[in-house]
Amino acid sequence: MSDKDLIRKYNVPGPRYTSYPTVPFWKNPDLHGNEWVDSLKRNINHFKTAAISLYIHLPFCESLCTFCGCHKRITKNHSVEDPYIQALIKEWNLYKKTIFQTSPIIKELHFGGGTPTFFEAEKLLFLLQTLFEVESVDPEECELSFEAHPGNTTEDHLQKLFTFGFRRLSLGIQDYNEIVQKAIHRIQTFEEVQKVHNLARSIGYSSISHDLVFGLPKQTMEHIMHTVDLTLKLRPDRISLYSYAHVPWVKGVGQRGFSEEDLPKDADKRALYEAAKSRLEEAGYLEIGMDHFALPHDSMAIALSKKELHRNFMGYTTQYTDLLIGLGMSAISDSWFAFAQNEKHVEDYQERVDKGELPVFRGHLLSDEDLILRKCILDLMCHFETNLSTIEDPLKITEIKTRLADLIQDELAELNENRVVVTTKGVPFVRNICMAFDSYLNQGVTTTNLFSKTI
Repeated sequence: MSDKDLIRKYNVPGPRYTSYPTVPFWKNPDLHGNEWVDSLKRNINHFKTAAISLYIHLPFCESLCTFCGCHKRITKNHSVEDPYIQALIKEWNLYKKTIFQTSPIIKELHFGGGTPTFFEAEKLLFLLQTLFEVESVDPEECELSFEAHPGNTTEDHLQKLFTFGFRRLSLGIQDYNEIVQKAIHRIQTFEEVQKVHNLARSIGYSSISHDLVFGLPKQTMEHIMHTVDLTLKLRPDRISLYSYAHVPWVKGVGQRGFSEEDLPKDADKRALYEAAKSRLEEAGYLEIGMDHFALPHDSMAIALSKKELHRNFMGYTTQYTDLLIGLGMSAISDSWFAFAQNEKHVEDYQERVDKGELPVFRGHLLSDEDLILRKCILDLMCHFETNLSTIEDPLKITEIKTRLADLIQDELAELNENRVVVTTKGVPFVRNICMAFDSYLNQGVTTTNLFSKTI
């Protein structure tokens, strides 16, 4: 079967598997704080560790980028910074009071958004010092990273965060072509990116990532290759090459700022990725997972080689902890035994926290089967292989093998006894392979208005 035929066959709506079960199939839409707290206590009793990861959602942006699928609040009013930071601190104190007997060891912290650099550097520093209860941290003991907008990231941001202990940042690029930038309402020049990148290097940041997107409206092969070539001039340690997820039924008007006809489709879209991937590999980058690249010296490439790569709501990460706490509006937490999402509107989030409540509004308590299948899907997403022998139900194994049959026939996966391996040809279809393990997805529920397409 030709590549075009494979894409035509398998380019269907499907999850990105930053969790399993995926959010549309969570079964506790009104998860109570007590249920979430119980799952946290179960985690601590089971894993016997005080190490955690923190994700902090900073939702504010000064303008709307129409490619963005994140939960954000568009405003130019910077008076929102102080009350939001105070709410984050109150939420963290609620967790410390309710769950932890002593201050937990934070192994990883990531500022996401929104636009984290919307906030003044001094205010971010105040937040960090309050959360950690120290003036700085050892970057060897805790990985700290933040998403940076090239248009508003200042030397003050870079210097203050570096002094605290940050060594990693990711710059949102998307595409350098003006036509594409106008379509997605994200205007920035290569010179702006170069200035922030080089400044971060001179300060001492050891891992800089550039986030690119393929499949954007009006994007052509010439555009993506021009963007990759400019990116290679700066040689970031990591490059994310994300597939544009067109989900206007979820994100509304923000993703309807252009015509459907402006979007590269199916084989044409995939060709953009393959051409970019080839150029990156020629330049010495290694493909990590399904949409990341890293130079061999970077910790993500090392984690892949050691089979220590992990995936969570922040995407691929080198840091694995058994507990991820998400602070802020819409942030998602993971106790391994349960998922919980915070209120999705700033006012609702701040009101709940001010009342002394953990601001959870929905979640999912994982069943024993969920936990087993979650591990299988994680292994496939991170290491491109898994073992069916971990599944206790023989009927479930038979169902999965049946759903894998076409993928095996098309040489996208191999099955050796109970070991499932994604082939080199099958890497672009890893989401489809994971879908064979997804019990919720295979209950006859339509996925058309739930997920973006897989290729």
